[in-house]
Amino acid sequence: MNRLTGRFIAVTGGAQGIGRAMAAEFLAEGADLFLLDRDAASLAETVAALPGPGRIHQACADIADPTAVARVFAAAAADAGRPLDGLVNNAGVNVFHAPLETSDAEWHRAFAINLEGAWSCARAVLPGMIARRHGVILNIASTHAFTIIPGTFPYPVVKHALLGLTKSLALEYAAQGIRVNAIAPGYVATQKVIDWWASQPEPAAAQAETLALHPQGRIATPAEIARAAVFMISDEAPFMTGSCLTIDGGLSIRQHA
Repeated sequence: MNRLTGRFIAVTGGAQGIGRAMAAEFLAEGADLFLLDRDAASLAETVAALPGPGRIHQACADIADPTAVARVFAAAAADAGRPLDGLVNNAGVNVFHAPLETSDAEWHRAFAINLEGAWSCARAVLPGMIARRHGVILNIASTHAFTIIPGTFPYPVVKHALLGLTKSLALEYAAQGIRVNAIAPGYVATQKVIDWWASQPEPAAAQAETLALHPQGRIATPAEIARAAVFMISDEAPFMTGSCLTIDGGLSIRQHA
């Protein structure tokens, strides 16, 4: 407890799923939050449900819009009267196609949100971190960043690039006291995954097939990813930068299902 006391941390895509779980864990550990999401209704519901009134700043914006990102991050820091100590680039979108069936629009959407959006948010917080010679950026990548599932193009391309961004920023700003790392979750029991199971012709069979891929016979909970994020963004990992922590229950090291 209290591993994040005194910290002001931004979480993008903070209204649901892993982002909401991280918000709850960060608050429990003493942090103040800036939650950013493009879904205003879900964001309002999440903020109302979380503890700690007065400790949560919020904004509704699309991280694919760099001008909006710069504006809301500046407003959050001004409203809080302090710069951000940490950033979790969690917002993302699944874009899954066969390569030659991927339209230009879908290609650009995947990069605009999953990569360029992460960079826009990092660019918004880095000057303040450099000035104070302290800060942590955590990018939520995926096991798609180092494994490939056919038919999921261009999502793994983008997630590979996000690891490149992580390592590049880590190296560039290590001497200024800034750490940049990533977490690579596998399957997580978010509403998106549950909805995908429900959309299949045989939902129970689809769920069983997913669980069978995992050596532990289950998938992660959002809270499990969030607890790892606390460790990564706290002072418990002061010498970790440019690293990627895989949390997939052994999925990515298994040769055959």
